[in-house]
Amino acid sequence: MQYRRLGRAGLKVSAIGVGTNQFGGKVNAKGVANILDAAREAGVNFIDTADVYQGGKSEETIGAAVKGYRDRILIGTKVRHLVDPKGPNDGGTSRHHIMQGVEASLKRLQTDYIDLYQIHRWDEEAPIDETMRALDDLVRAGKVRYIGASNFTGWQLTHANAVAEMAGWECFVSIQPHYHMFERGIEQELIPACEYFDIGILPYFPLAGGFLTGKYEQGKDAPAGSRGESSPYVQKYMMDENYAVLDKLSAFAKEREHTLNELAHAWLLAQPQVSSVISGATKVEHVVANAKAGDWVLSLEEADAVTAILDGDEAE
Repeated sequence: MQYRRLGRAGLKVSAIGVGTNQFGGKVNAKGVANILDAAREAGVNFIDTADVYQGGKSEETIGAAVKGYRDRILIGTKVRHLVDPKGPNDGGTSRHHIMQGVEASLKRLQTDYIDLYQIHRWDEEAPIDETMRALDDLVRAGKVRYIGASNFTGWQLTHANAVAEMAGWECFVSIQPHYHMFERGIEQELIPACEYFDIGILPYFPLAGGFLTGKYEQGKDAPAGSRGESSPYVQKYMMDENYAVLDKLSAFAKEREHTLNELAHAWLLAQPQVSSVISGATKVEHVVANAKAGDWVLSLEEADAVTAILDGDEAE
């Protein structure tokens, strides 16, 4: 397993992280424990969750599973969305909600600190200086060690850090965006901003909901029980031109004795600012396969060749 710095922080995270939005729902407590044990055995040290995943049950099952080795893994969680709404302040990124949210997450995770506390999404109603000051207070109190953002645009991320830096507060060390081979919008502004300010990128949905595993074939029904049967997210990628690209990507991977799954992860990891790829898992075999993908280091020529395939610029 590769380990990479989390942006400009000194913290090192595994190149592959575990995405846990199905923990406590589709995956029961025993399944969570088995998956996290397999992840740790494969060298994965970063677990990503959020207070809102499965209404808090993702955090609860993770907390129970890692009690025996909490000091050897890193937990990232998020705050912003409604978990148990009872009033007008039970959401957003106000100081009030952040302070409530962190205490609830700490309790569910059965820990006294969070390694990476992330703002799940920009809040247009909360002043960003209020948000950043609250996060700084949490770091100074020892309840949070590093802070990050999720789903921010380039201007939102850099503006938030500029406000914090001018005040002498903690800055975001990472950003978690939607990024994979067929979802590359962040390459326009967010990636250049992260490169300039040395902010770590933690891509989520690296396999496009399973489309980049090769399980879906053009002209055939989605496999029974797969997300492609009913998920609009997966189905939006099921276009003739995308299947044509998939065929070329699969051939590229096969020529090098790798799978399409491994190539999807390796290509993301070839982007210099990517610290860890957050790859969801609902079975032990998923996390094992994802961890293996982190061992493939693309050469510069290979990475360029894959990008050319995605851009339709590959040499004939």
